[in-house]
Amino acid sequence: MASSNSLMDSLFQRSLEDLIKGLRLGESTFISRSLEEIRREIKLTDLSTKSVALQKLSYLAALHGVDMAWAAFHAVEVVSSSRFAHKRIGYHAIAQSFSDQTPVMLLITNQLRKDLNSSNEHEVSLALECLARIGTDDLARDLTSEVFTLLGSSKALVRKKAIGVVLRVFDKYPDAVKVCFKRLVENLESSDPQLLSAVVGVFCELTAKDPRSYLPLAPEFYKILVDSRNNWVLIKVLKIFAKLASIEPRLAKKVADPVCEHMRKQNVGKSLLFECIRTVFSSLSDQETALKLAVAKIREFLVDDDPNLKYLGLHALSIVAGKHLWAVLENKEAVVKAMSDEDPNVKLEALHLLMAMVNEDNVTEISRILMNYALKSDPLFCNEIIGSILVACSRDSYEIIVDFDWYVSLLGEMARVPHCQRGKEIEHQLIDIGTRVKDARLELVRVSRALLIDPALLGNQFLHPILSAAAWASGEYVEFSKSPYEIAEALLQPRTCLLPDSIRAIYIHSAFKVLVFSLGAYFSAQEPTSPPLAQESTSSGHSVVNGFTYNSISSLVNMIELGLCSLSGTIDVEVQERAKNVLGFIGMIKHEIAEKATSQNSETEAHRAIAFMEDVFSEELGPVSSTAQEKVPLPEGLELNENLEGLQEICREVLEPMAESDYSSDKVSFSVAKLRIRDQEEASSSLPPPLESSSLLAEHRKRHGLYYLSSQKSEDHNDREGNDNNTSNEYPPANEISVDSFKPKKKISKPRPVVVKLDEGDEPKRKPDASSSNDESLSRAIQTALMGKGKGKEKEKERVKENHEMNVDTENIEQSSRREKKNKKNGERSSKRSSRRQRGKEASVTKPVEVPDLLL
Repeated sequence: MASSNSLMDSLFQRSLEDLIKGLRLGESTFISRSLEEIRREIKLTDLSTKSVALQKLSYLAALHGVDMAWAAFHAVEVVSSSRFAHKRIGYHAIAQSFSDQTPVMLLITNQLRKDLNSSNEHEVSLALECLARIGTDDLARDLTSEVFTLLGSSKALVRKKAIGVVLRVFDKYPDAVKVCFKRLVENLESSDPQLLSAVVGVFCELTAKDPRSYLPLAPEFYKILVDSRNNWVLIKVLKIFAKLASIEPRLAKKVADPVCEHMRKQNVGKSLLFECIRTVFSSLSDQETALKLAVAKIREFLVDDDPNLKYLGLHALSIVAGKHLWAVLENKEAVVKAMSDEDPNVKLEALHLLMAMVNEDNVTEISRILMNYALKSDPLFCNEIIGSILVACSRDSYEIIVDFDWYVSLLGEMARVPHCQRGKEIEHQLIDIGTRVKDARLELVRVSRALLIDPALLGNQFLHPILSAAAWASGEYVEFSKSPYEIAEALLQPRTCLLPDSIRAIYIHSAFKVLVFSLGAYFSAQEPTSPPLAQESTSSGHSVVNGFTYNSISSLVNMIELGLCSLSGTIDVEVQERAKNVLGFIGMIKHEIAEKATSQNSETEAHRAIAFMEDVFSEELGPVSSTAQEKVPLPEGLELNENLEGLQEICREVLEPMAESDYSSDKVSFSVAKLRIRDQEEASSSLPPPLESSSLLAEHRKRHGLYYLSSQKSEDHNDREGNDNNTSNEYPPANEISVDSFKPKKKISKPRPVVVKLDEGDEPKRKPDASSSNDESLSRAIQTALMGKGKGKEKEKERVKENHEMNVDTENIEQSSRREKKNKKNGERSSKRSSRRQRGKEASVTKPVEVPDLLL
């Protein structure tokens, strides 16, 4: 009865073709129904039905990602069939689904051994392919002897696949080198091109992991390089020599001649020609003849219309650019022309080459060329250009920058380039230059002012970090500003509501710095100056003295107070707190500003508060090392890995709110309560602003209407994204940039300014490579095998040398007395033996692998 059911199931079973036709009909539930059928069919005892079900499951797993791990045991059952068609389906399913954690992995060992010893070369081939895919440590150890036997098989198909599986066996079981390596090396002398291609491919992969271990095989590889006519084999051999020559420079001179011969051939393939050029650029660049020939041949790639070949030519130049920049300069026109290519990969590689040519003499010219390309490029490539300029110019603490005024202005112009999205990088460099280069602060403040007064930049979220840096620089170095009033007005313009709250807080703090600086200049002046906001500069051009009249300082204070009144009730606590702090400071000193005009008394409460704030802001900020936090020593007894669940109980007293206490200072002594009473007496927050403030607001709106949002817009800024979308089209255009904007200015001969550098930590600390050295055991095994190969020859040479020395000693014995001859003979033998032992020990320690003299 069971056999009849199995027969019926096999007769009406859907084949793989039926499954594919059903999938093409597009039924949504077809896959789930097919899986149910497969689960039912694969449990049957008939191997034909089981194999077809497994074949369909493999198809669904490959194309639709269906999990087939549950069918691992059924795949082992299908592999045990005597029919080749079933074995092929089973091995394919095993290679597709098995992993190191598969529970039934141990069941496949005996079946693999049986098929590896089969007389059918196709079954052996299936077993080798499966071993190459799923080979584990245990499988590689248990099947090493079978692989060794197949490496000497008389059937080319079997031997070729056995050579390929050696790579997996060596990786999983390094001790297999002792068994199989000698026979693998013997296949290097095979005349069959397929076998030679397979064994060279294996050695190419092994050499990439540890080239030093394979130096003794250099003569065999050299013979293949000279005699072979197969481009694929030659490419692999060139890759091997590129690795070997980098650690053994003496090979370069020997290998350069055959490489040049391949490059001089008329009908040489492009792939082989490119590999020869890359080998010369990477490992044979010290050979002048080969290098010049490779540079001449690379032009064929650069002028070719095929973008793939053009990219390869640019990529090859990037390899040699670091050591031989003249090779890139000779092809400068082709590199610049490639910047206009349609292929983005070609343009990107040309950009990397241009940045490799940058130095302090041509940085201005190359930056001008690249910025002109950025103006007319797509957003992606535009930002690649800007990012490359930023990286090249900031390398090694701006080593190639001589004129920092030019570079700061270039950073400001980058913000106006369409599609610029490098705000974070530009922000970092603006602040970094301000802290490192004192001579650039005057230009930095000028550029920051130009950015702050441009309202079109407020609508671009990618430029908000740049505006943050500009606001910080304008407040930190306000003493270099020509008009502090204009800076404060730009910092508090109504359109700043488009900025994130974190940046608005920086704007408020910078406005506070401007206010403190202006009040300090006003209160410290002995006599009032006639022109408002006048500026006088010393002969050096860096020290700026600002003079303020009563009217000018009153206008500044009123403008800041008016701009911060609306911010004192905002939702963001940081913005609200900073605004109220500034308003409180203004409320404390506002009534004494008028008294300063009539009284010369400097010991007032406001003057002491202003002097204190000046001292707070007077400390100059410097660059901070990126590794500063790591240099802080850990306190004794600090356990970072301990469980901190009891922290609240331990630190109960510390975490409890501290009792209010009154703080007093020698410089500042004012009461918050008095300030509140004074504010309540002057005006209530619910009352409209005074007439003077209203008139100032109306006058400001009339003069600077550009800064104000449209009165028809909703003033509810809680949903900023909606406002951004509504007002983005009404922003005035940013300052237009022409192609001539980036032309270098007339050079002025002046020394390079001082750049503050840290002893260490300027560059970000690189994490150590986490990859473990898994190939050390394999390298040691291969070195041992190669050392053993030449051990017999070395012993034979030592025996010949000893016999010759003994003959010389015998002649000396006949010419002298027996006593003298005996002493001399014993002394020479002992000294020679000791010297040989010492030389042997030194050689084993310093030179574990030597290159044969035959090649060198």
